[in-house]
Amino acid sequence: MSPLRSLLRAPGARLFLALALTLTSAACATSTQPSFESAGEISDPLEPLNRHVFAMNLTLDTFILRPAAVGYREIVPDVGKTAVRNFVNNLKSPITLIHDIAQGEWDRAQITYGRFLMNTTLGVGGLFDLAGDHYGLPYHEEDAGQTLAVWGLGDGPYLVLPIFGPSNLRDAAGRGIDWYIDPVGIAAEEADLETASYVAAGLNAVDSRYRSLGQLDAVRRRSLDFYAAVRSVYGQRRAAQIENRTAADAD
Repeated sequence: MSPLRSLLRAPGARLFLALALTLTSAACATSTQPSFESAGEISDPLEPLNRHVFAMNLTLDTFILRPAAVGYREIVPDVGKTAVRNFVNNLKSPITLIHDIAQGEWDRAQITYGRFLMNTTLGVGGLFDLAGDHYGLPYHEEDAGQTLAVWGLGDGPYLVLPIFGPSNLRDAAGRGIDWYIDPVGIAAEEADLETASYVAAGLNAVDSRYRSLGQLDAVRRRSLDFYAAVRSVYGQRRAAQIENRTAADAD
């Protein structure tokens, strides 16, 4: 193992970088404006390759993820689905807090911190969303791709990632950043609980696919070009997320 890799894998190294990003980026966020391409002007110079990866992902979805989501819908009671979603959302709170601060969103950062503290303790590890249900603290997500956009970095070319699906160059880089600085991932790794983090990721994937069953099925039925339709939906949704608009606002 190289000295650099050993340093990066040292206990606390990832947490140090996460804190460093938070502290050094807050000032940057106050002096920059959001920058992203129009959803109607998505650059797709890699379309032939993207379509190939899209077809591969569609096959995986058809035979693995969608059946799992349908089974989840039919077998797991609504209260169980809600608990899974609350638990997964709570695990996302620390990385969201980092990006709230990095974007200079102080009010949203306070909400995220309050939600995580309350739901982790009184909400039995996040299984119950007491903060949202009883105290009016709404849930939201932030990620590195959104932060980079707020800092002024453009989308870059559209990309379809294996397994992960629609993205772009900026957001693909953001995924890597989030994997590296996520406090929950850091804690799981240092406590030798990587398997638990994989289970949580799997639950998130199945729950997310379950919630998109109706929408994706409808888009596929109505569209002559499913690839182009998904690309357009992704662009609109991503623009709304960067502007902190709701899904309804994006329609």
